[in-house]
Amino acid sequence: MKKYSIHFFASLTLLWAFASCNEDFTDLTPLGSTTSGNFWQSEADAITASNGLYQHWNDDNMYGRGLAWFLNASDDMVTGRNDAGSSAVRNFTATGNESRISNTYRNFYKIVQRANNMILNVPGMNISESVKNRVLGEAYFMRAFAYLNLAQFYGDQRAGVPIVTEANLEETFFPRPASVIENYQMIEADLKTAESYLPWFTDYDAEDRGRPHKDAANAYLAKTYLYWAKYDANKWAEVVKFADLVINSQTGRALINTGNPEVDFASVFYVENNFSSEYIFSVVSNNVQGAILPSVMLENTGWGRYNGWGYFHPTLGLFEAFEEGDHRRKATILEFGDEFSFLGEPRRYYSTNSWTGFQFNKYMDPHRYPQEVHLNPNGDYPTTNLNIPLMRYADVLLMKAEALIMQNQIADDLINQVRNRAGLPSISGADLEDLKHERRVEFAGEYTDRHTDLVRWGDAQSAYAQPQFGRQHVNKEDPDSPYNIEEVWPARHFNPSIHHVWPIPPNDVNNAGIEQNEGW
Repeated sequence: MKKYSIHFFASLTLLWAFASCNEDFTDLTPLGSTTSGNFWQSEADAITASNGLYQHWNDDNMYGRGLAWFLNASDDMVTGRNDAGSSAVRNFTATGNESRISNTYRNFYKIVQRANNMILNVPGMNISESVKNRVLGEAYFMRAFAYLNLAQFYGDQRAGVPIVTEANLEETFFPRPASVIENYQMIEADLKTAESYLPWFTDYDAEDRGRPHKDAANAYLAKTYLYWAKYDANKWAEVVKFADLVINSQTGRALINTGNPEVDFASVFYVENNFSSEYIFSVVSNNVQGAILPSVMLENTGWGRYNGWGYFHPTLGLFEAFEEGDHRRKATILEFGDEFSFLGEPRRYYSTNSWTGFQFNKYMDPHRYPQEVHLNPNGDYPTTNLNIPLMRYADVLLMKAEALIMQNQIADDLINQVRNRAGLPSISGADLEDLKHERRVEFAGEYTDRHTDLVRWGDAQSAYAQPQFGRQHVNKEDPDSPYNIEEVWPARHFNPSIHHVWPIPPNDVNNAGIEQNEGW
């Protein structure tokens, strides 16, 4: 099995001595010169700078599992451990000081910082235009990507998140914009600039796969407009426009669909398909340095054979959301008695630690093979070489479908492409409820983020007012053990005027001299 890797991993451990600002960037105050006399000289410097944009991605506080604490607020999963910090996040009683989420805000600003340095310094470098354009495209894309996440988690119509660019780096105070719309306007401009610089995915050599490309920029423009449409319905048309640019791309984007629904959806999450036709953008990982999320979701201690961490257990509600005959359910969730392969050997699923009687199966492909094939030999840092998807082609289809429905247009074909691949019959007259259902079962356990979907649809308050249930098996070591249905997480109080955003970590509020989100 080919082990996919990316060249820029090799540079991620380099010290960023040339950085212009304090690494604790959330004080938003530059320290010293904006250049380094020993840097910004060669193509290697420019490429090293671009590699550093991704350094924090596999951090535990980012896509290793950090952002998953926000996903964990949804009705699709429960924490799976008695942990005060993660419980506070899930119960919307967090302060922002919790170690689970306290570094997320500043890590995104570190990406902004590095992108700003590149945008400031790369244009004047005497290097080839192809390298210059590519790394500038990466800088604009990653600045937009960071701000889209910051806006999603921390901004609303009452206040956006501080805007720091190469143009205002020397200022000493960065106030919050009056509205998150100002952030969306900046993100829009950055992504359009990025698209003009970036190559097509198919223009990259194998060693550079995983970097942003034109399809990724257009897909994230569609997502930007999807979130923006909450405040301006005219943006639905823009979702359609930019989704179509991806759908009709010269790179041949398409669902993996060989006509075998028992395998097709599951294979999206196989290591061999890290860069398939369905790939748009992901956290590139490898089994030495990468994202630990697949092992975070693995049975705690991996049945004594590999270091699973035992977090994020699917709820009974998610399990029951799948229609009869939907092959996505088995590909997404393991239930007691399911047959699967683990470290090269067949076994049947049981769990001594799952609170719900289920485990996410979606990221289990690296664990199907002997450990040396896809897993880190250091079980204390259980990374794999499975990329973690952030934007899939299915998301582009369903974003366009939602935008069409919101404009009273027909979206059946788009939704049915996703359903048919899963072995389900076509539907007609698809409405918003159909769209919501497809997003839930298609993206369960992914960073596409059901919690954000529920919030933007106005459904979070009613969804979280319901307790979550699971199966409590009589004998947790017997795959055939009978079970009882029991409550595993009580109903929660979600106030849509407060909890639609998360608290900015208090240290960052104090450092920057900005206002906290109202109510937190």
